Amino acid sequence: MLHGPLAGKLVMFALPLAASSILQQLFNAADLAVVGRFTNAQAMAAVGSNSSVISLLISLFVGLSVGANVVIANLVGAGRRSEVNAAVHTVISTAIAAGCILIVIGMVFAKPILTLMGAPEEVMRLAVVYLRIYFVGMPVFLIYNYGSAILRSKGDSKRPFYSLAIAGCLNVLLNLLFVVVFHLHVIGVALATVLSNCLSAGLILHFLMTEEDETFRLELRKLRIVPVYLGGMIRVGLPAGVQGMVFSLSNVVIQTTVNSFGANCIAGMTAAQNFDFISYCLIQGFVQAAVTFTSQNYGAGNAKRCREIYLKCMFISLSMDIILIGAMFLGRYRLIRVFTTDEAVIEYAMFRIVYAFSVHWLINSYEISAGALRGMNRSIVPAMISVLGTCAFRLLYIFFFFPHHRDVSTLMLVYPVSWVLTGIAMNVAYFMVSRKVFARMPHQS
Repeated sequence: MLHGPLAGKLVMFALPLAASSILQQLFNAADLAVVGRFTNAQAMAAVGSNSSVISLLISLFVGLSVGANVVIANLVGAGRRSEVNAAVHTVISTAIAAGCILIVIGMVFAKPILTLMGAPEEVMRLAVVYLRIYFVGMPVFLIYNYGSAILRSKGDSKRPFYSLAIAGCLNVLLNLLFVVVFHLHVIGVALATVLSNCLSAGLILHFLMTEEDETFRLELRKLRIVPVYLGGMIRVGLPAGVQGMVFSLSNVVIQTTVNSFGANCIAGMTAAQNFDFISYCLIQGFVQAAVTFTSQNYGAGNAKRCREIYLKCMFISLSMDIILIGAMFLGRYRLIRVFTTDEAVIEYAMFRIVYAFSVHWLINSYEISAGALRGMNRSIVPAMISVLGTCAFRLLYIFFFFPHHRDVSTLMLVYPVSWVLTGIAMNVAYFMVSRKVFARMPHQS
């Protein structure tokens, strides 16, 4: 990460990570597809109505994994490898503690949150059951994410991909077994998700516990939280987590509006959202590359390489994302029928694909620059911009503009408008902040 040509290394790091996230999304999509094809729109809506709730509740803790990545990568880049092992054990200990907290939150607040969102009565019972079972698996979900952050900080994005690929295959098989054979419907897909997450977390723990490099090796007897490293995780990860929570809150408000159009709209929008997620996963691969590569070079004091990382991540991610979106857009009707053959559901899905997904590449403009800023330990600025640009704007749009133009196409326009505003602000911030930061670094050339 610190020497030699960058483009190839960025691609080799980002693509396995993007593939991991895409696989994870495809396996989540398999939950929806199995329910949609073998049950009914109500069960499909019960699974779909939970996506924004789940994102809201776990965003804070997943955001801390960004901090874990940055803390360890900074230590490696600065040559402070003797401190890395204590940071590794702090990260895993934090994952376990945070997962237990999320179990309690999910159990207690599942129904109240879904009620506030206006989930239709016909899907409420199934939605609550799905959400509670899902949150039982939060400790292993976070162990996978935090453990993957540790491996990424040393440049290893392949083993998290292998872990997820194996676990995802199990998820699909269990979906079919529980839903088609045992007729467990929503309960079945929730159980399949939890059990497959157990496998992916177990594989990550195995990799860490058998790591050849003692610096990164995990030993259960050493599990403890060291305040200085937890503080570093919080300093970088908390703004990212809060940003994710507020971002998810705006999506919860949008989901509440979607819920008002009925079960067919919920099912259609949820099915189409899988297209968004696949594009977003590709972007996030390069965002994590920007974070990790920038973190190590920032720790080493190499300003020129930090600039190069930002520019190459932006160009490569944007180019690949436009190609991916174009291919999926052209095949949208065939792809959506994987989830459902209900024409009313498909009609709603097309609104999201045409009005939002077709311009999803705009997200690159602010995600890559935000990742580069976080790699320089500047996490508050991108969080504030995202909160204002993608969250506050969306809330104002929903509460003040949408009621006067109440149709699905108008609702979907909130996404591209917010992406443009946030992209402009984030890139202005990147150039202003980086100019000051790089001026103080030893290798400025």
